[in-house]
Amino acid sequence: MQTYTNRNTCMVQNYILEPVITTLESGGLILFPTDTIWCVGCDATNTAAVERIRNLRSSKNAEPFILLSSSIDMLKQYVDNVHPRIETLLLFHTRPLTIVYDKGTQLPQNALSPDGSVAFRIPQDDFCLSLLEAFGKPVVAEPAHLAGAPYPNHFGEISSAIIEGIDYVVKHRQMVKEMGEPSVIARMSDDEELVFLRE
Repeated sequence: MQTYTNRNTCMVQNYILEPVITTLESGGLILFPTDTIWCVGCDATNTAAVERIRNLRSSKNAEPFILLSSSIDMLKQYVDNVHPRIETLLLFHTRPLTIVYDKGTQLPQNALSPDGSVAFRIPQDDFCLSLLEAFGKPVVAEPAHLAGAPYPNHFGEISSAIIEGIDYVVKHRQMVKEMGEPSVIARMSDDEELVFLRE
C-alpha cells in the first residue's frame, strides 16, 4: 500500500515528493502522470504559474483548465456549491470523472473559464492523491501536449517543446507504455440534470 505522512517526509512508497512540492510552492511547472494521462501541472492558486502553462501549451485564454483536488472537502473550498447528487456521484463513480462547477472561488481568474466556472477532478490514483494531500492545494492538470496536438499515450510521446518548458519532471511511471484515457466530463444543468460533455 502506498503511504505518505506529511510534507516533511513526503514519501510515496520509495518515491520522494519533496522536490515536486518545492517546485509547486515556488511557482514552477511539473510534468507528472495522473490517473488518466501525463499532464503539465502547477499550483492552481498561483496566477503567474497558471499563465505559464497557457503560454507553454499555446492554449487560448478561453480554454478551461482541469484542476485536481485531493478530496470533496478540498473541493468545497474552491467551488461555490457541490450539489448533493454530484457529491454522491464522486463517491461512487468508477471512471476518472471531471465535473464542471458553475463558480470557482479562491482561484485566479486565469484558472477559470470566462463564465467563472471551473472543472475539477478527484483523481483515482494513489500517487496523485498523496501529492495533493501533501501540497494542500489544488493542482492544474493540463494534457502534456501543445494545443491541437494529440494526447500523449505515454511519457515517450511527450514533445521536447513541452519537456523543455518544465521545471521538474516526475520520475514516477515513465516506463509505463499505456496510460489511461482523458476523463469523463460532466456538468449539472440548470434543471439539475447531469449532462455529459465528454464520455
